[in-house]
Amino acid sequence: MPLTNTAVQKAKPATAPVKLSDGRGLYLLVQPSGSKLWRWAYRFDGKQKLMALGQFPDVSLAQARDGVDTARKQLAAGIDPMAQRKADKVARLLAVENSFASVAKRWHDTWKPARHERHATYVLRRLEADVFPAIGTRPVSEIEVPELVALTKNTAKRGALDIAKRNLQTCGQVFRYAIAHDLTKRNPVAEIRPADILPSRKKTNYARIDTRELPELLRKIDVYQGSSVTRTAIKLMALTFVRTSELIGARWAEFDLKAGRWDIPAERMKMRTPHIVPLSTQAIELLRTLHTLTGHAPLLFPGERDHEKPMSNNTILMALERMGYKGRMTGHGFRGVASTVLHEQGYEHAHIELQLAHQERDQVSASYNHATYLPQRAKMMQQWADFLDRTRAGNVVKLRRAA
Repeated sequence: MPLTNTAVQKAKPATAPVKLSDGRGLYLLVQPSGSKLWRWAYRFDGKQKLMALGQFPDVSLAQARDGVDTARKQLAAGIDPMAQRKADKVARLLAVENSFASVAKRWHDTWKPARHERHATYVLRRLEADVFPAIGTRPVSEIEVPELVALTKNTAKRGALDIAKRNLQTCGQVFRYAIAHDLTKRNPVAEIRPADILPSRKKTNYARIDTRELPELLRKIDVYQGSSVTRTAIKLMALTFVRTSELIGARWAEFDLKAGRWDIPAERMKMRTPHIVPLSTQAIELLRTLHTLTGHAPLLFPGERDHEKPMSNNTILMALERMGYKGRMTGHGFRGVASTVLHEQGYEHAHIELQLAHQERDQVSASYNHATYLPQRAKMMQQWADFLDRTRAGNVVKLRRAA
């Protein structure tokens, strides 16, 4: 006779295990300890097997019968139910192991050693905050484009367009890692672009003067009545066209004046890779003069109140404003002026972009080295400095490029 719920509930333990049959191979095994276990006996490939279906009351009589129905269908299809259950369990484990979050963390572990610690931590936090909640538990091989579109749009909704773009780019790196380790066959990020998903936003350019105004600016810098250290900083900005943060944070230990070069370490660069600035004779002369003023301290441009910290990044901006260039020129603007003039004069785009330390350097050379094109860049920087001298004097002519 089939079991009833009442019979299952009232089943009492004995000194030996007791089997209460429900039919079709299903029975309740009552252990001497009092535990009640569902078991299903079946034959597969000529062998007798016993499959566990859980424990009462966690698994009810009806649930145990449903389990048998499912298993019998598999058996009828020539599938061993126990082997299938084991395979399903492995698949679930693999799904967790190869979830996007798991794969992303493995990618991050291999990616971060070559990056600045602060940047690596920031990338992981972005993933944890925006990406993992959306697709973190999904098997990396099953994630589709619409899921990526949705998470990107959700991030952008809070006004974080840049973060949305960066998150998408990071996802692409994770998928490439997954492909390389045979965890998936495709990179869905490669099938879309941020512009396909996000609203366009006009790029904000730093204020800078027109090239025709350069002679007057250079002469005004020469007679600037403020701090001589600030005046030197502006002149070096014009000669080297580095970023403001890279200039004001400069340390004397980074300079080799005899070799005529400035080696900026990776941790001070926006792109987190070392950068070499070839120094013109004019820049070296300025630095030797500056050394008499600040050479006793580690920083070239120490702050007025705290010499352990660099001058404010507003110092150069305020000086330019006092010269009459408010809203028209910034320290960063020298980069734009230099790029425009050098391109107009026919210098190699690759040399200019490398000297500007733009991200495009990775497109210039897949195996980027911070010393790439260094002889050509050194010649270009000297010719740029000579051009500034002639421009200051009012002789605005083409750059005299060496043969």
